[in-house]
Amino acid sequence: MAKKQKYFYDPATLSYKKIEVSPWKRIGNSFLFLLSSALFAFLFLFFSKSFLETPEEKELRREIEYLTLNYELLKSKLNVLESALEDLEYRDDNIYRVIFEAEPIPKNLRRSALAGINRYKNLDGYSTSELVKETSQRVDKLRKQAYIQSKSYDEVLELVKNKNKLLASIPAIQPIANKDLTAVASGFGMRIHPIYKVRKLHTGIDFTAPVGTPVYSTGDGVVINDNGLGGSGYGLYIIISHGFGYHTLYAHLSKVVAKPGQKVKRGDIIGYVGNTGSSTGPHLHYEVIKDGVKVNPINYFFNDLTPEEYELMLRIASQENQSFD
Repeated sequence: MAKKQKYFYDPATLSYKKIEVSPWKRIGNSFLFLLSSALFAFLFLFFSKSFLETPEEKELRREIEYLTLNYELLKSKLNVLESALEDLEYRDDNIYRVIFEAEPIPKNLRRSALAGINRYKNLDGYSTSELVKETSQRVDKLRKQAYIQSKSYDEVLELVKNKNKLLASIPAIQPIANKDLTAVASGFGMRIHPIYKVRKLHTGIDFTAPVGTPVYSTGDGVVINDNGLGGSGYGLYIIISHGFGYHTLYAHLSKVVAKPGQKVKRGDIIGYVGNTGSSTGPHLHYEVIKDGVKVNPINYFFNDLTPEEYELMLRIASQENQSFD
């Protein structure tokens, strides 16, 4: 098809003349057309990118919203787990470990910071970085607390296994049977010394009974040598190591049956009442030592006394009378 020719009217000659376009003008017009087309295309793409989402971008936005929602739900679950773990820690420190006489886990160990500097640095640079970092930190903290708690329960389990041994070893009966007992002459505390006639700490309980009355081990253990727990005024005496920090001492005996190194059970006869050493009458001087400290034996007669008998024993042992040794 032939190109359409353009004309213009010349008033001077009163005739139409053909419009002639120079090659340079044609080139200029073409350049302006291309430039305007490119500018239009750029503006179209710019506004499309700014205000319109591609299918890929829509999919990515939905995935980010889904992940953010799940992280928020995870935070709620972490709150529940943290509360449950704190309850386990409290019961471990204040119930289980108290029952088994174990020290609680130090709080600074349970709450110590995680090792490593910038361990979450690889999570930086994203729109959800803070959310992901916070959640990761809490998960790691819970994992460490759970590990420490697990180790603590392993220790408590060992204590449980040893509990029967502890219950059998701890001093828990009178060293002289009630049927053989004449009286409780003197209890633990400040008493008048029978020889020096001055107030002095009496570190045990005196049981009066005839010479030759059987003396029983108050718990399972091993007979040991003095180890610095006895004294010259005790006459013939026996010391039993029960383990778990407990020792018992039986003084002023007339005869010793159990020998050093011998294992004894609660209720075994280990000797007989006498009047040896600094004693002013036939009796047994009995002591309980816990972790190297002499404590009141009255607190360790819970296996063979009724509540009424124990109450009577407390009243007698608390009287500030004169001791027998």
